[in-house]
Amino acid sequence: MSTHELRLDSQRAALLLVDFQERLAAVMAPGDIAACERNIVLLFELARQLHIPGVVSEQYTRGLGPTVPGLKAALAGPGLTVERIEKIEFSCADSPAFKEVHRRLGRDQWIVVGMEAHVCVYQTARDLVALGARVHVPADAVISRAPANVRIGLDLCNRAGAVVTGTETVVFDALRRAGSDEFRALSRLLK
Repeated sequence: MSTHELRLDSQRAALLLVDFQERLAAVMAPGDIAACERNIVLLFELARQLHIPGVVSEQYTRGLGPTVPGLKAALAGPGLTVERIEKIEFSCADSPAFKEVHRRLGRDQWIVVGMEAHVCVYQTARDLVALGARVHVPADAVISRAPANVRIGLDLCNRAGAVVTGTETVVFDALRRAGSDEFRALSRLLK
């Protein structure tokens, strides 16, 4: 992979939140879920500031509930374009609703966050890579019930060709420079 392929470009990128739902969140370690949620909020603020489209998937909402309230609130503010899909497939890329959104957005870089790292996040990242996308998976913005499964999921994402990265790395790569209004807005959240 060339260094050019590693660079995030806000004009080419989309942010995908995979299945961060109430009943799944309830079985995660409280400290881990709070840190993960904070990083996802930061990434959606990046999306708002740089006009990166967002997509939110929910897996079998009848059984797993809706997206957690803290993230719903972060997604509700002005200046953020978010598409929402419901699915029963583990991989978003297998969902007919996501396929339509993917086609319409026409983005070839995807920042993939959410849960669980070793199931839906991994399968989605793998399948987006197979579709020709450059996929970035911030390790601190994905979670599973067991820490070992986070490591397994991230390793599988890496082996599938995704870039395993971190939230701050994504933020600063997309921003490209200090001194802008966007930089100042995001810097306040990084403290």
